[in-house]
Amino acid sequence: MIGRIAGRLIHRGPDHVMIDVGGVGYIVQVSDRTLAALPGPGEAVALFTDLLVREDLLQLYGFPTLHEREWHRLLMGVQGIGAKASMAILGTLGAEGVGRAIALGDWGAIKAAPGVGPKIAQRVVNELKGKAPGVMALGGTLAAASGMAPADTPVIEAAPPRPAPSASAQAEALSALGNLGYAPSEAAGAVAQAAGEAPGADTPALIRAALKLLAPKG
Repeated sequence: MIGRIAGRLIHRGPDHVMIDVGGVGYIVQVSDRTLAALPGPGEAVALFTDLLVREDLLQLYGFPTLHEREWHRLLMGVQGIGAKASMAILGTLGAEGVGRAIALGDWGAIKAAPGVGPKIAQRVVNELKGKAPGVMALGGTLAAASGMAPADTPVIEAAPPRPAPSASAQAEALSALGNLGYAPSEAAGAVAQAAGEAPGADTPALIRAALKLLAPKG
């Protein structure tokens, strides 16, 4: 399996790029968000990839981080979600946004992706809500791994529409709440809400905000 492509970008299409690796051009499908963040032709790029294998097709899909690729694989496991829909969801929300939406049960955010209807959006949330804490906790480790590319072929990070807490901060906050005895699902929901309300918050700030959300009302 091809897990990563690093080389020179030689062509940009409406939904894909071609990357030259040692004289071989690889066509890689990317989301709108990733495409917008990539440099111009001739520049060095590196993308983590997932290979879709069908009887009549071999297609590479590219992602700026391992975290985003993990969400793609989970989304593809939901009935009714194909590669196109998964890329639309990630292109609209990004990996962090997908995690927050699923943890909070916000299927409306998922539905905002082009071509995703309300029934499919609700199915995504229902089927993946239990997996969101684990993926969010993995975010810090995967983000660190994403930064291990050689300097001459940097991994291109897709720029989110607004600042967001780092994956590692969310992962650390989840771990801290778990150590305090909170269930993974409620901890993930609180961290996701805190992250959405306080873009750019560090780990201590996320923990404080999440604890306030989890505090008994009344």
